[in-house]
Amino acid sequence: MEDTASESPLAGRCHCGKVRYEAGGRTFNPTICHCADCRRVAGAPCVAWFSVERDGFRVIAGEMRLYASSARAERGFCADCGASLTFQAHDLPGEIDVTTASLDEPGRVPPADHTRTARRLPWMRFADGLPAYPGTREEGLAGADGSGQD
Repeated sequence: MEDTASESPLAGRCHCGKVRYEAGGRTFNPTICHCADCRRVAGAPCVAWFSVERDGFRVIAGEMRLYASSARAERGFCADCGASLTFQAHDLPGEIDVTTASLDEPGRVPPADHTRTARRLPWMRFADGLPAYPGTREEGLAGADGSGQD
């Protein structure tokens, strides 16, 4: 688990700017997810995420709409422009995942790995040297060497 201390809260917004948020405190689990759900929600080949403690995330302008994307989680988005902003698993109520690209300064939270690469699109190739896990990070780290590089 990658941890980064944030000297000041991270700020972000949706595409149209009606929803603004702050993510304060420690960031952890920065990843690029290749699952089909993330791809469909974002309309992209993969999605970069990072986590913060739930009480460190707050919407400071507008209203984020929630969508039950599965029985195990809900996703937050802007009802006006549709921008994907958050993911919250019901079994992890103390943390929330935030889309890295929605940050005002996305370079402040670089990814540490790729997750769910077994579901990646066949034309996606990794040249960043980051570890790649076929499933979750935890499943990959429990394996032989955790490299899982695709």
